[in-house]
Amino acid sequence: MAARQGPTYLRVALGKELQALRKRKGETAESVSVALGWSRPRVSRLEAGEIPLPKLEDLHKLLDHLGVIEPDDRATLVRMHKDSLNKEPFTSYRNVLPSGMPMYLGLERDAKGIRGYENLTVHGLLQCESYARALMGSAKVVEERTTDAVETSIRLRMERKDQLLEKSGLELHIILTENTLTRQIGSSEVMREQYAEIERLAMLDNVDVQIIPELGEGMYRAAFNFTILDLPGLESVVQSDSHRAMTMWSKPSDVGQYQRQFQAMAKAAPGPSATPQILHNLEKKLWK
Repeated sequence: MAARQGPTYLRVALGKELQALRKRKGETAESVSVALGWSRPRVSRLEAGEIPLPKLEDLHKLLDHLGVIEPDDRATLVRMHKDSLNKEPFTSYRNVLPSGMPMYLGLERDAKGIRGYENLTVHGLLQCESYARALMGSAKVVEERTTDAVETSIRLRMERKDQLLEKSGLELHIILTENTLTRQIGSSEVMREQYAEIERLAMLDNVDVQIIPELGEGMYRAAFNFTILDLPGLESVVQSDSHRAMTMWSKPSDVGQYQRQFQAMAKAAPGPSATPQILHNLEKKLWK
C-alpha cells in the first residue's frame, strides 16, 4: 500500500485560497460543510492543507458554492488542485489569486524563516512606508492601479512587516546588493528614511541584513532575486517573481541550488554588523 502523501506547500496555498474565498463570501466552515454535505473537520483540514480533494468534482462543487464563476479564476484553482496532487518540481502562477490575495503571502505568514536576495529594490519586509509609496506610485499608471488600491497595498505591507518581524519573531535574513540602495526611489528624504528603517530592523534579534558592495571584486552575486521560505512541517520552497507571475520550486535539487547561492553570498558579503556603517557611508555620499 502506497504511503499517504503529506502536506505540500501547494496544498497549503490552495487551502488558504479556499479559506480566503469562503471568508470573502461571509461564510463559516460550518455553513460550507452543511451546504455541501461534508463534515466540518473535512472543511477545516482542507483549508489547512492537511488533506487533498482527490475528486475534481468536489472542487467544482466548492467553487460553485463560493461563487467563483470567472473561467480564468476557476482554471487557476483547478491547476493548483491538480499540481498539489503531484510532486511539484516547480509551479508558476499569476501573482494574485481569485480572492485578491497574492499566493506568496499566504505561505509567508506561516513561515518560520525567510532568506531573501534582492538586486533591484529593497526587499518588501524591509521597506518603510514612504519608500513603498514611492515605489508603488511610480508603477501605478503602468499597472493600472487606483490610488485606493496602492494605499491598501501599502497598509497591508506595513501590517505584514510589523506582524512577522516584531510580533511573531520570524527569522529573517536578507542580502541586498548596493545597487538596491543607490537606485533612487522617491526623494532624497525617502532614501534617508529607508536607510534608517533598514538600520532599525537590523537591530532586531531575529533580523540580519547584509549588503554586497558595488565594487566587491570576485564576490558572487546571483543573477535574479529569490526568496527561500522555511515552512514548519514542510520542506523549504523557493519563490521568484516575473512580471505577472510567480514561480516556486520545491524539488530538493532546485531548492538546494538556491540555498547554496544564498550561502555563498552570505559568506562573501560583509557581515550584518557592518550594515549600519555601510548605510551611513552611502547616505553621506548620496543623500545629504
